[in-house]
Amino acid sequence: MKILVMGAGAVGSYFGARLRAAGEDVVLCARGKHLAAIRERGLDITSIRGDLKIPVTATDTPNQFAPYDLILFCVKGYDTEAAAQLIQGCLKPEGAILTIQNGVENEAHLATIFGADAVMGGNARVGVEMVAPGKIVHISTGHIDFGELDGRETDRARAIADAFRRAGILGQLSPDIKTLRWDKLIWNGSLNTVATLTRRRVGELLDDAESMRLLRTLMKEIVTVGCAEGAKLDDGRIDAYIAHSQKNLRALKTSTQQDLERGKPLEYEELSGAVVRAARRHGIEVPANDTVYALLRLLNDAPKSNF
Repeated sequence: MKILVMGAGAVGSYFGARLRAAGEDVVLCARGKHLAAIRERGLDITSIRGDLKIPVTATDTPNQFAPYDLILFCVKGYDTEAAAQLIQGCLKPEGAILTIQNGVENEAHLATIFGADAVMGGNARVGVEMVAPGKIVHISTGHIDFGELDGRETDRARAIADAFRRAGILGQLSPDIKTLRWDKLIWNGSLNTVATLTRRRVGELLDDAESMRLLRTLMKEIVTVGCAEGAKLDDGRIDAYIAHSQKNLRALKTSTQQDLERGKPLEYEELSGAVVRAARRHGIEVPANDTVYALLRLLNDAPKSNF
């Protein structure tokens, strides 16, 4: 399978490396020093599932190696439009653009550009950090849940699942991707956002009683809004996420906190804005998410010299 990883940051690079190691024809679309490092030395992955050093084709011009059977769409939400323009005409007939971006709105955005039939939705379930150009540290989980937007189990979905299985990164091929996307937002809209606002690792948040109260409130609001949107969620997911984070994610520096430290824009629209917008559509009050959304926007807009 010929695969383009569109947006080879920490997440895209990790999955791209695993797919390449499994024999897939992988192209990474990266930029700057990271692109130069991959071209010169390949990817260097330090991982709980076994370290990996591997050469991978890398470019900043995706159409150079087109067409692709699968485009794993990993760019930040605010880069969606620009990245979509770069991959125009790069997909094979019957190929798929699989978004594993944060949030629950990207599938619809991509569908307006490429058509719903070209788009699939998924979650990246992985804890990774780019510690230097070309160097990725993987500390938790490491799989992708995905599915067709209409819930069908198609030939192309099965082929992608087989490729992910060979690479050791298959979570599940799901008939209900909406539920899985909102399910991930329970964690992302709480722990990711609060970790960014407080500049703390996950374990530090879990050890503080008032922080835990806030996290549970955010999670509860997201479950309520997700259910109103048609996702099949319940409050049991809150305890499950907290237990998983206590066991596996204590050392994690979340992706948005990493962006803050590097002076990059923050995905506040994807993490909190999506919850607030959906809540307003349904007339649901979400005061905790409203507050976090406002604070992240202010943090994003603050002069970077403040940090």
